[in-house]
Amino acid sequence: MQMNDFFAALDATWPAASYRQLGPVTLREGQGGGSRVSAATVEGAFTEADLAAAETAMREMGQRPIFQLRPGQDTLDTALAARGYAVLDPVNLYTCPIEQLTDIPLPRMTVLEIWEPLALMLEIWEAAGIGPARIAVMMRASGPKTGLLGRHKDKPAGCAYVAIHDGIAMLHALEVLPTQRRSGMGKWFMRAAGLWAQKHGAHTMALMCTKANQAANGLYSSLNMQVVGDYHYRQLREETHTP
Repeated sequence: MQMNDFFAALDATWPAASYRQLGPVTLREGQGGGSRVSAATVEGAFTEADLAAAETAMREMGQRPIFQLRPGQDTLDTALAARGYAVLDPVNLYTCPIEQLTDIPLPRMTVLEIWEPLALMLEIWEAAGIGPARIAVMMRASGPKTGLLGRHKDKPAGCAYVAIHDGIAMLHALEVLPTQRRSGMGKWFMRAAGLWAQKHGAHTMALMCTKANQAANGLYSSLNMQVVGDYHYRQLREETHTP
């Protein structure tokens, strides 16, 4: 899978409210949905004037100036650093063949496929900082998608969201309740996502994980998912960050 395929699936499964092209810069309107749907991206050659125009446009949308830096964008990274942008949230990109997650049967009633999200799922996400603006992001995705509700010992265990674009299933918003951690639920969520995605024609599972989240990185590594790249954000130092 090429990096362009990964980022196309990211935009399709976790979409901004709107997109606008300004020279080499793609602007995203996030409507409070976080960095992933608000960060501008740059493709190809750019000038300082391009970056300044993008900053102005982001402020006019009521958003902080923030850029997503993808693999190989060292020149852009250096230019933004010189403009006073600080690094935020370095992220690992994971993928694996879908069959890698579907070789073990899912125990009955361990993870349920539910769309639209139940009130219980919204409460779990809200407690983890995934509020209405991020739920709106999920609702905007137009391709195949579902929510996952986990259960362990007859109690709610967490939830997740997974959607598909062009054969790539992307997992987002995986949250296991603190009281249900270390019970193996993370792996069951991933396997449930894989089984659902396989039924809907996906060939690859993909996801993003901040490098600082050691527990989650450990989970994905334990499933033999591979880090295929990374990205990070840069934001002006004096402006407040909302991840």
